[in-house]
Amino acid sequence: MANPSTALRARKQLVILDTHAILHRAYHALPDFSSQKGEPTGALYGVVSMLVKIITDLKPDYIVAAYDLPGPTYRHAAFKEYKATRPKGEPDLISQIIRSRDVLEAFGIPIYDAKGFEADDVIGTIVEQVIHPAAGSRMEKKNDVDVIIASGDMDALQLVEGDRVQVFTLKKGLNDTILYDEKGVLARYGFGPASIPDYKGLRGDPSDNIPGVKGVGEKTATILISEFGTLEAMYAELKKNPEKLTALDVKKGMLEKLKEQEDDAKFSKMLAEIRRDAPVDFTLPKKAWSESVDAKKTIAMLAEFDFRSLMPRVKQLLSGEVVTAKASASDFASQKAPSRSPSAEGVGAHVQELFAPLEGISDEDFKKTALAVWVLDSGLTEPAFDDIYRVGKADDFEEAKKNILEEIKKRKLEFVYEHIELPLMPVLRRMENRGVLVDRACLSKLSKDYTRELTILAAQVYQAAGQEFNINSPKQLGEILFDKLGLALKNQKKTAGGQRSTRESELEKMKSLHPVIEKILQYRELQKLLSTYIDTIPALLDAGDRVHTTFVQTGAATGRLASKDPNLQNIPIKSDLGRAIRHAFVADKGYVLVAFDYSQIELRIAAFLSGDEGLADIFKSGRDVHKEVAARVFHVKESEVNYEQRRCAKVINFGILYGMGVNSLQQALATPRAEAQAFYNGYFEAFPRLAAYIEEVKADASRRGYTETFFGRRRYFDGIKSPIPYVRAAAERMAINAPIQGTQADLVKLAMIKIDGLFEKEAKGKAYMLLQVHDELVFEIQEELVEKLTPEIKKLMEEIVPEKERKGIPFIAEGKVGKNWGEMEPL
Repeated sequence: MANPSTALRARKQLVILDTHAILHRAYHALPDFSSQKGEPTGALYGVVSMLVKIITDLKPDYIVAAYDLPGPTYRHAAFKEYKATRPKGEPDLISQIIRSRDVLEAFGIPIYDAKGFEADDVIGTIVEQVIHPAAGSRMEKKNDVDVIIASGDMDALQLVEGDRVQVFTLKKGLNDTILYDEKGVLARYGFGPASIPDYKGLRGDPSDNIPGVKGVGEKTATILISEFGTLEAMYAELKKNPEKLTALDVKKGMLEKLKEQEDDAKFSKMLAEIRRDAPVDFTLPKKAWSESVDAKKTIAMLAEFDFRSLMPRVKQLLSGEVVTAKASASDFASQKAPSRSPSAEGVGAHVQELFAPLEGISDEDFKKTALAVWVLDSGLTEPAFDDIYRVGKADDFEEAKKNILEEIKKRKLEFVYEHIELPLMPVLRRMENRGVLVDRACLSKLSKDYTRELTILAAQVYQAAGQEFNINSPKQLGEILFDKLGLALKNQKKTAGGQRSTRESELEKMKSLHPVIEKILQYRELQKLLSTYIDTIPALLDAGDRVHTTFVQTGAATGRLASKDPNLQNIPIKSDLGRAIRHAFVADKGYVLVAFDYSQIELRIAAFLSGDEGLADIFKSGRDVHKEVAARVFHVKESEVNYEQRRCAKVINFGILYGMGVNSLQQALATPRAEAQAFYNGYFEAFPRLAAYIEEVKADASRRGYTETFFGRRRYFDGIKSPIPYVRAAAERMAINAPIQGTQADLVKLAMIKIDGLFEKEAKGKAYMLLQVHDELVFEIQEELVEKLTPEIKKLMEEIVPEKERKGIPFIAEGKVGKNWGEMEPL
């Protein structure tokens, strides 16, 4: 079997895409992706991924694509039941088949099709014209070209010829590929490529509803075609010397079936045979694919489909860059000019300029402009240069920046950009520069303790499984759980590659099925804590034992900050094992750590934005919101609310804010659906204005396409008008929460700016802001200044929104102090 890296390259190489086969394979292999506009894109993602893999692995000179056309083919005319067993094309797939032509156009790939013929016949015809050109044809003098057919369908193997025509196909999923030459086909089937239609004449093909000879299975068909090569030769021998077939262990009854169904066999062979005479006049493209690609159109197309994870790989193909990550606002400062291939052959300088950081553009200018792009569309997290040019509708940086800033004013986003995001930039840099002091000894002890516990847990898992295996391998774990132990869930989810999922969310559902599941979950938690934090952070410490995270200002569509290298916002706090890590974050000598966080801020914001008097009154009077809700939902006195009722009320409170419906509420509460429905109805009966507000948010988002925070930040939801129900429902859920969570993010950012100003004025060099973890801010303050600064911090946080504007609803900030982040006492 040929290897792509060793394929002969003395001749030019043409790749022919069997586009429909690739689209179908991708559609069924990948999840139901969709763009922000709600357009289904899973199959398109697969096509682009496959194209990138083909170009990377095969390095072709030319690429063309073959398509099916709507309507019957000559095969349908001959046999009306041809492909009758296939389900009708789903609308999501059909729309992507249509859009795939735009993808290929952007990549500069010519398309061939022929009415009444299938894509296979178009491919067969192109192969014939390239490899065996007719005398005087346009291809006669260009037959120094090898062909590789890229397909998700094994039918194309019959076109393989030596090593001049090969098939690049998928074994499983979209990443496991194989390249067949003639020897490879022979090894797979036991006969050569030309005999595949004869094999199907006997065996039939259920996927295409080709009948074959009834009763002939794979084994008999393989034996007969391996021996005789063709149907015609087999039938000639059957008529004059049937004993030869008997010697091959073909039973007498089977011989009779073969005789009776000779016409069926030859008819089935005709249906299976790829035609090489479709009305296609092929000529090689005038330019190599790399000279025909429209780089701007390609990148714009990827952005339109929200294929941002594919952009670095595509850029590498288009410009010859060695790209490992995109040039984003958060890492531009450390980025050097990207290394390039020596020639970037076939790609003009304008393509390289499109992606490269340009001379004369400062780090600061890039970051501020990228920040403005994100304010305009928060879905464009960590914007890169090409995002700036595309959103700014210009190839020149200055012109693009000017257009972007004008759009900021047009959409009335000046406050968000000029009074929240821009002033926050230097605050974050100061936080990063200070870093957080880490107790190495604490982490070292945790490492020893957790590693010992990990070994014990692994032994317990092996004992329950009855054998040792790689617990970290999803494949091996799946075999143990699903095959050996026989555990199964109804509607078991699968990975994109078709394996049964062993993700944590799926294992959580299986906890009651076997005690080993709980041990595996504990093992995973420990291992993650070790690999992500305990054993990783020490290597990231500076000479003074401080760790310096990077805050990503444009990292989340919600408006929240993100953190990376390492992510210090994501240290687990729900378990004792996770919380223990916080003990390693300590204050310097003479300092203490101070933390303030907003109490139930999202619920308070919901009360203030919705104007619900009942919810607002709970906060104004200082009552326990979860107990109060429990009393109303469960129809008991507040003094009678028990722990479980309060827990349920807490789930409902936060679930409603995140657009949780009855089904999700039922799962979260582990209660019958009727009971969940009663809780849901009771909640909105208790807070009717909040219910009305949620419906208003959804309606406004559907009408305008976006939501707004109290401070004017917008979040766009193109999917809210999608005709696809699950896409629209997901957009509605996000839209419900966006104004609340976005307002909370704005509130915390404004507090950070004001507190930073306080420190600069009152305690420069003696008080530092270290971390922001969503609702929580962590500071390092000299001990003698704690009593003076903490009341001012609390006051600033609580009065970001004046009392009159928040309609008397208190925004409470609660403080704690201690020598480490894990052991802090209330102020």
